[in-house]
Amino acid sequence: MNSLRKLTAVVACRSSGSRLYGKPMQRLSIESGWTVLDQVIYNLKKLAFVDDIVLAISEGNDNLCYRNFATNNGIKFVFGDEIDVLQRLIKGLKFSSATDLFRVTSESPFLFSDTSQIAWEEHCSQNADATFQDDIIDGCGFEIISVEALIKSWQLGDSLYRSELCSLYIRHNRDSFNVIQIPAPEFLCRRDLRLTVDYPEDLIVCRNVYANCKISEFNSSIDLQKAVKFLDDNPLLRDLVKPFTVDGYSLMYH
Repeated sequence: MNSLRKLTAVVACRSSGSRLYGKPMQRLSIESGWTVLDQVIYNLKKLAFVDDIVLAISEGNDNLCYRNFATNNGIKFVFGDEIDVLQRLIKGLKFSSATDLFRVTSESPFLFSDTSQIAWEEHCSQNADATFQDDIIDGCGFEIISVEALIKSWQLGDSLYRSELCSLYIRHNRDSFNVIQIPAPEFLCRRDLRLTVDYPEDLIVCRNVYANCKISEFNSSIDLQKAVKFLDDNPLLRDLVKPFTVDGYSLMYH
């Protein structure tokens, strides 16, 4: 931990959704039962500079499975408003006494973490409000945002900015924040690919990537270069999610 700052990964979780129900609890491996959320948490636990993990769970009986998941995995959790995701994240950060958020989503199992520690060091040394890794395959990136910047976004932003688009206020008002951009490697700058689980088709693709690109037999790290090559070699899978890439990337950072 940086001596003056505490970095906590707060993962917003809910089951409801018009496109695919219970996305975080969908199985990456049908055989083993390993879920999308299992892989997300596994990825985070590998990051030694992340000091704590909290699940920010939406209120409602449909979401009690995430409380059980947190309890079974020794993870802290908080409950909050389903729509106001930003408030849920802030609540999780305060519960952890964190100064900064390491943000990934609960439906993105294939994190590119190679630049993450450097990003955190830059974030601290430059006293940044937000550090973004953009222009990367949807589902592979991360954000680091200070608690103060998130609170300011909630106070000054309307319902759009309090939604799951929790960094959008900062992106729309960059002159008011100290923002760092961390470049992604060229092989991950692919707006024709997706590695997140939002639609049933996404789940098919991610299951195939998990099955064919894992390094070890279980609890694997994912070699993203291998994943990209696998999708390039399997155009039917790549084309399965192509209809979702245009809208997905057009809305992601704007």
